[in-house]
Amino acid sequence: MTTAPTAGPVTAVLELTDGRRLALLAEGPEGGVPLLFFHGTPFAAVPHPRLADAAAERGLRTVSWSRPGYAGSTRRPGRTVGQVAEDASEVLSRIGAERFVALGWSGGGPHALACATLLADRCAGAATLGGVAPYGVDGLDWTAGMGPENVDEFAAAAAGEEALRTFLEQAATELASVTGAEVAASLGGLVSPVDVAALDEPLADYLAAGMRAALGGGVDGWVDDDLAFVADWGFEPGSPRCPVTVWQGGQDLMVPLSHGAWLASHLPAVEGELLADEGHLSLFTGHLGSVLDRLAAAAGRP
Repeated sequence: MTTAPTAGPVTAVLELTDGRRLALLAEGPEGGVPLLFFHGTPFAAVPHPRLADAAAERGLRTVSWSRPGYAGSTRRPGRTVGQVAEDASEVLSRIGAERFVALGWSGGGPHALACATLLADRCAGAATLGGVAPYGVDGLDWTAGMGPENVDEFAAAAAGEEALRTFLEQAATELASVTGAEVAASLGGLVSPVDVAALDEPLADYLAAGMRAALGGGVDGWVDDDLAFVADWGFEPGSPRCPVTVWQGGQDLMVPLSHGAWLASHLPAVEGELLADEGHLSLFTGHLGSVLDRLAAAAGRP
C-alpha cells in the first residue's frame, strides 16, 4: 500500500492480491473500530467531514473506497454486489482489523448488506440509509415512486449494458463537472422539497465532489453498479445474522419507502426506521447521529 497522509484523511492506493487497485480513504482515530462506509451511485470515496467527525466522536474510524471502475479503482466488469465482501475482507486484513460495522447510503446499501451477510463472523452491525432492495423480487414494484430520471435509468439497465452506457454517458455530461451550487438542479426530479431544504452547502459540496471524482474518468463504475443492482446480488439478502437497521424516507424520490419496507420485512434481526416525512438527503442530515449511535453500540463502543 502506498499512502499519502493529509492533515485529516489518509488516502491510499491498495494493491489487491488479484492485481487490481483500490482507491482507499480512512478518516478518524487510528484505534477506532472500522466503520466501512459504502458510497452511493454514481460516487467515489471523497472526504466527508460531517460523517467522519461524528463517527470519530463515537470511537469509529471511517474507512471507504471507490468501488471498481470509479476514481482510480480498477474496473471489475460483471461484478456482483456480493463481491464487495472480497474487497472488504482484504481491506480489513491490510489495516489489521478483525471486527467492523457497515453503513451503506443509497447504492451503498446493498454493499453494506453484502458485508453483513458474507462476513458475518466479523460484522458487528450494519445499517442502510435509503438503500435499494433486490430487483425483481415478489412484493415490490421496484421503480414505483422513483423520480423520472431513475425510472429511465433503470429501464436502460434492464435493457443491458449497451443501452445503459448510452444513457449514462449522456447523463454524465453534466454531473462530471457539477458544483455544489448546481447539485439540486442537476438532480432534477430526484429531489423532493424536503431534500432541497436539507441540501446545505457542506452536503452539496460533498455530493458534487463525489460525483466529479466518480465520473471524471468515464462511466464504467456507474454502469457496473447499475447492472449489479438489477442482477442477482450474489448472496441472499435475507440472511445477515448481525443486527441491521434499515432507514428509509417517505419523501425519497431516489429510492422510495417501499424498498425499505421490503427490506425491513425480509431481513432477520432487522429494525426498520421508516420515516414518512424524510427524503433521501434529509434522512442523512437529520438522523446521522442516531444511525451512528446504534452502530457504535453494536461495536461495543460507549
